[in-house]
Amino acid sequence: MFVCSTTGEGDPPDNMKNFWRFLFRKSLPLGSLCRLDCAVLGLGDSSYSKFNFVAKKLHKRLLQLGASILLPVGLADDQHDLGPDGVIDPWLTAFWEKALSLYPPPAGLKALSDTELLPPRYTFNFLDNATEKPANWSQNMTLVTNRSQPCPFMAQMMSNQRVTHPTHFQDVRLIEFDITGSNIEFDAGDVLMMRPQNCPEDVQQLCELLKLDPERQFILTPTDGAAAPGPARLPQPCTVRYLLERFLDVASVPRRSFFEVLACFATNELEKEKLVEFCSAKGQEELHSYCSRPRRTALEVLADFPHTMATIQVDYLLDLFPEIQPRSFSIASSLLARPHRIQILLAVVQYRTRLHKPRKGLCSSWLASLDPTQGTVSVPLWVKKGGLKFPTDPNTPVIMVGPGTGVAPFRSAVQERVAQHKTGNVLFFGCRSECKDFYFRSEWEELEGASQLTLFTAFSRDQEDKVYVQHRVTQQAALLWDLIVNKDAYFYIAGNAKDMPTAVCDALKGLFQSEGGVSASQAEEMLGAMEKAGRFQRETWS
Repeated sequence: MFVCSTTGEGDPPDNMKNFWRFLFRKSLPLGSLCRLDCAVLGLGDSSYSKFNFVAKKLHKRLLQLGASILLPVGLADDQHDLGPDGVIDPWLTAFWEKALSLYPPPAGLKALSDTELLPPRYTFNFLDNATEKPANWSQNMTLVTNRSQPCPFMAQMMSNQRVTHPTHFQDVRLIEFDITGSNIEFDAGDVLMMRPQNCPEDVQQLCELLKLDPERQFILTPTDGAAAPGPARLPQPCTVRYLLERFLDVASVPRRSFFEVLACFATNELEKEKLVEFCSAKGQEELHSYCSRPRRTALEVLADFPHTMATIQVDYLLDLFPEIQPRSFSIASSLLARPHRIQILLAVVQYRTRLHKPRKGLCSSWLASLDPTQGTVSVPLWVKKGGLKFPTDPNTPVIMVGPGTGVAPFRSAVQERVAQHKTGNVLFFGCRSECKDFYFRSEWEELEGASQLTLFTAFSRDQEDKVYVQHRVTQQAALLWDLIVNKDAYFYIAGNAKDMPTAVCDALKGLFQSEGGVSASQAEEMLGAMEKAGRFQRETWS
C-alpha cells in the first residue's frame, strides 16, 4: 500500500523524492512490477489546483510498470466535511476486503479488535536520583539527523515588529533573524523552516491533568528492542517539561487515532461509549462536530474525559500525541539587500469558534510572544528550497500577484532583482485598507519612484464596491498581454489557496481572450503551456 501526500505545486514530499526519481526512470522495463499487487491512497486538499497529484501520477506509473492495482486510487481530502477520514474509511474497508480475499490469513489467526491496546512504542525509565543533566535546547540541536531537515541554526531574533495598524483586526509581524556564521544561503522563493514550542500554560495544565512532575527526568527505551534509544530530537536523559514543551503537539486538534488510543484506557462506561463512537465510521460526523469544527484541542478533550485521563499510562504519551511538525514561511528578504539577515512576514493566527477560549496558531502565537527588546531570543531554524523559481535572464520581466502576506516571496524577489539590476518588475498587491495593512508601502513607493518597480494596488474595503487583485489584472490587460506574449514574462501568484488563485487565473485567461482574440479553450491551452514552460508558477496555502 502506497500512502502519499502532495507538496508545493504537485511535488512529492521530501521522504519520497529518491523513490520518485527511481520509479520514473525511463530505463525501467514496462513489466517491472508485474508480480506486485498494490493500492494507492493519496492525502490531499482540494483547495489546491493539483489535488492529490502525486497519488494520481504514482497510480498511473504503477499501472505502466505492470502492477496489479487492487482498487481505485483513494483521494482523501482535507476539505471533506469529515476530513480525510471521509474517504479513508470506506477505502480501507474495501482494501482489506480485497487483500484478505486474495491472501486469506492462516487458520486460527484473526484480526485484533479495535479496543485491544497495542504495546507502546517506548517505555519511560524515570531517573529519580539522577545526577545527569538533560541536554539543553541549544545542545539538542545537534541531535537532529532526519535527512529531510538539516540541523537547525540557533538564530538570534533581531526584531519583531507589528506592521498592521493598531486598530486593524489582524496582527501581522515582520520578524528578522541574524544568521551570521550559519552558512545559510537562499534565493528568492525559498522558505524558512522552524519548529514551534507549546506555551508554558498548556504544559503546566497537562502536567497537572496527568499528575506529572515537569522537572522529572527519564530515558526512553524502545519496546521493539531497536538499537536506537528514542526519537533523535529528544535528549537522553530528558525532562517531562522538555518533552511536553518542545516535542509533543499537545495543543493540536486531535486526530481520530488519539481517540482510538484513549478509548483503550477508558473504564468509565459513559466515557468509553462516547470514545468508541468517535472511533467508529458511523461516529465521524459526531466527532467532527465535537472536535474538528470548533477546533477543540487535545488538552480540552482530556479535560472532558476525566475518568479516562486518570488511567492514561505515561508510556503511551508518544503514541497519544503527535510530534510537533516544522512550520514553513516564505522568506521576505534577500541576502543581497540584507546580508546575514533573514525576514519573514507572519500573520498571527487567532480566531473564535463556539468554544469560549479563542483558538490560536501554535507557531505564530509562539513567535509573536518573543520579544528581543527584553533580552536575547534565539530560535532554531533552517532554510529549504521553495517552489517559486525566478528567471536568470536580466531582460525577462516578472509579473507577481501577491495579496496580503502572499507578497512575502515577491519582496524577496524584488530586492534580489533590483540588487542585480534586473528591470521589468511588476507587482499586484492587495489588502483591505491602504492605511491599515499596506505592507512595505514606503519601500514599494521608493522603488516606483526610481523606476525599478511597477505597482498596482487593490484595497478591497476602501470603497463601496470590493476591489481585488484579479480586477486590477483585468484592468491591465493590454500591458500584461504585451509583457507575456512579446517579452516572454513570467507570471507568479502567491497567497491563500481559497478563491484568489482561481480568480486571478480566470482574469489571466480572460485577458488572453480579450487581447489575443483567442477562444476560451485556447486561453486555457496558453496558460497550460506557460505552466509547463515554468513561466506560470504559484505558491498557495490553505
